Amino acid sequence: MAKTHYETLGVQKNASQDEIKSAYRKLARQYHPDLHPNDEECAKKFKEINEANEILSDPEKRKQYDFELEHPGASAGGFGGFGGFGSSGSTGFGGFSDIFGDIFGSFSGGARGQDRSGSDITIEIELSFLDAAKGCRKDVTYTRKEPCTACRSTGAKNGTAYKTCDKCNGTGTIQYASGNSIFRTISTRACDKCGGKGKIILESCPSCGGKGYSRKSTTVRLDIPAGADTGSYMKKRGFGEASTLGGEAGDLIVVFKVQPHKIFKRKNYDLYVDLPVDFLTAALGGKVKVPTLDNTVEIDIPECTQTGKVITVRGKGINSRYGNGNLYCTVFVEVPSKLSRTQKQKLEDFAKEVDIKQYDKMKKYSDGVQSLYGDDPYKK
Repeated sequence: MAKTHYETLGVQKNASQDEIKSAYRKLARQYHPDLHPNDEECAKKFKEINEANEILSDPEKRKQYDFELEHPGASAGGFGGFGGFGSSGSTGFGGFSDIFGDIFGSFSGGARGQDRSGSDITIEIELSFLDAAKGCRKDVTYTRKEPCTACRSTGAKNGTAYKTCDKCNGTGTIQYASGNSIFRTISTRACDKCGGKGKIILESCPSCGGKGYSRKSTTVRLDIPAGADTGSYMKKRGFGEASTLGGEAGDLIVVFKVQPHKIFKRKNYDLYVDLPVDFLTAALGGKVKVPTLDNTVEIDIPECTQTGKVITVRGKGINSRYGNGNLYCTVFVEVPSKLSRTQKQKLEDFAKEVDIKQYDKMKKYSDGVQSLYGDDPYKK
C-alpha cells in the first residue's frame, strides 16, 4: 500500500501547519540532491517530500486530499485527483535556492509563487584539512547579478519612473479559481501584464537598461568556523543574485569540500591516527610522542602493548563551538627488518625465559598442524 503524504513527512493526520513545515524542512535538509550527487534514492525521496509538502502546506489542497483519503475514488466524480500537483516543481532539481530559501527564511515574503527575492547562488570551495578543522578566513570571488544602485533595483530611471500595475494592484500576482461550486482550488500566478513585477516602467534606467541589475565580479570574505566538513555549508545573506522584481537579493551558499590529510583521518570531530611503536617500547612500556593538530603530545604506552590497541587522547581532536573531539591512536608494533644471528639467538632465549609455557604451547600447536596437514597446510 502506497504511503500517504502524512507518512512521507512523518506527521500525524491532525498535524498543524507549523508541524508540517518543520517536518518538511528537516527532511529537505537531509535529502536535498545537491548534498547527495548521483544518489537516485535521495533524489526519489526528495521528490516525494516535495510533493507531500506542496499538498499538505496548502489548506485547500490538503482539504481535498483528506477528502479523497476518506472517500477513495471520489476524484473520478470531478475532483481531479492530485497526480498533477507538484509536477512542474518536482520533475527536476535546481540549485539550493529551491529549498534553502524556504528553510532559512531568505525570501521576502509569501508563497514561492509570490517570491520577489533574487535567486540563491551555490558555489563549492576546497579547504585544506587543517583549515577545515581549525577554522580559517577565505576570500571568495564569483560573478553575480548585483542590484543597480542608480535605480535602486527598480529598473526605472532614477528609481521613480514607473507606475503601479493596475491589473494586480502592485502585488505582481493574480489569483485564479478552478473546480466546482463545492470544492474550489485557488492558485496564484505571476501577473501577465507586469511580468510579476507589480509595476509598469515608464522610462528605463540608463545604467542597467531597465533590468534592475548588472553582472559584476564580487569578492566576499568568509569566516569559516572550526569543524567544517565535506558537504557542510554556510550562507551569506544578500550575496546571491539581484532580484528582477525589485525585491531583496538572494543568498550565497558555499558548500565545502575538504581535502584528505596524510596523517589524520576524521569522523565528525574525532581524529584517528596510526601510531608506530618500536617492539621494545611495546614490550616494556614507555612514552612516545603523538602528532596533534597543533603540536605533539607525549602519551604512555603500557607494557606488552599489542598491535591494534587503541589509545585515546581526550580533547585533542577537533575543538569547535559545535563540539569537542578526541584523538584515537591505533598502535602498530614495528619489528626490525633485519637481525643478526646473535640477536636472533638472544630473542629466542628471551622468549623461553619470559614465558616457557606459552612457548611450549605454540610449539605444540605448530607440531599438531604439521601432523594433521603435512608440511604444507594449504595443500589440503
